[in-house]
Amino acid sequence: MIEFLSPVSKQVLAHREILPEGVLGKQIKIHTKAGSLPAIDKAGFALLGILENRKDVDYLGGDISLDSFRKALYGLYPGNWNRVIVDLGDIEKGDTVEDSYFAVRTVVEALLKKNIIPIILGGSQDVGYAQYRAYDSLGNMVNMVNVDTNFDLGDAEKPISNKSYVGKIIVDKPYNLFNYSTLGYQSYFNSPAEIALMEKLYFDAYRLGEVTADITVVEPIMRDADFVMLDVAAIKSAELSYKSNKSPNGFDGREICAIARYAGISNRVSSFGVYELKDYKDAESGAMLVAQILWYFIEGVNFRITDEDFSNENEYTTYKVPIDDEILVFKKSVKTGRWWIELPFISNVNNKLKRRTLLPCTYGEYLGATNQEIPERWFKARRKNEV
Repeated sequence: MIEFLSPVSKQVLAHREILPEGVLGKQIKIHTKAGSLPAIDKAGFALLGILENRKDVDYLGGDISLDSFRKALYGLYPGNWNRVIVDLGDIEKGDTVEDSYFAVRTVVEALLKKNIIPIILGGSQDVGYAQYRAYDSLGNMVNMVNVDTNFDLGDAEKPISNKSYVGKIIVDKPYNLFNYSTLGYQSYFNSPAEIALMEKLYFDAYRLGEVTADITVVEPIMRDADFVMLDVAAIKSAELSYKSNKSPNGFDGREICAIARYAGISNRVSSFGVYELKDYKDAESGAMLVAQILWYFIEGVNFRITDEDFSNENEYTTYKVPIDDEILVFKKSVKTGRWWIELPFISNVNNKLKRRTLLPCTYGEYLGATNQEIPERWFKARRKNEV
């Protein structure tokens, strides 16, 4: 994969020299010389810049720079972390966009196979298609979470763009996507047809107001995710950059960092990407917020707790709730207090998962079940299992 990676810029390396001891910039192992990567065998995270932006629907030429984000991240102090971070530098634009996708897929796939979590700083979000394709060779169905104002379904019959890449993920073979969840969508940015399609496909969509009213709804969604993509357009412009972000509504700094931390503490999330980044050299607070998003994700990963040994009955408590002709089975971790609901194997259909599935849920969903309310996520997951 070394042939696809260019070193971190000299400006960032010069900035690193003036930083105080103890900050991340002095601890991260950095790709500084072409053709010579830092040792990654013991790494827990790999920071990866992707400079591709040609499929942005607003693309008018020009390149992007990720220097401001690296400078901000390098200047932060780490928490009580025990995982090594490497900065692999950037994947430059290929001769074609497809060349860029191939490079991203190859590098991310290699990192996943080494159990290294790629942390992507990306240009246009269509690159998320390549992030998804990196999971093809791993052999499992995957769940995707997109923190975004838009569903990005688009028209799958048309060429891919940063507003239609999810449609390509859904229709292109091999079919590896089991569930797609969007956090923070805003209705006026999405056509009624796309909203209806999300419902028809039994995907999960959470409006901005629903998430900000109770940020904890994010936790079980992230716990069930394999990879997460975050479009910075989901952040309100006052928090980020008036120049690069046009929406006055969105998540504030605390909320978006909480979402990133929930993604981190999920035992299942194996790659994390922040997309739609531009040159923030004149928006230092925006660059710092993106750096803090990455910081909270890394913090979450370092505090992961394994609580999913359901073969050991001493590790959890089981609750059975009868609803009509169903008996819903809930499990609560003794160690962490986190909840799951059992999605039973359906023997007479071609079940995509071929096993009993434990779907992460909340205590509130358990309480709702005791009041004869079937959790919506359980219903959607079961319907997808039957298709």
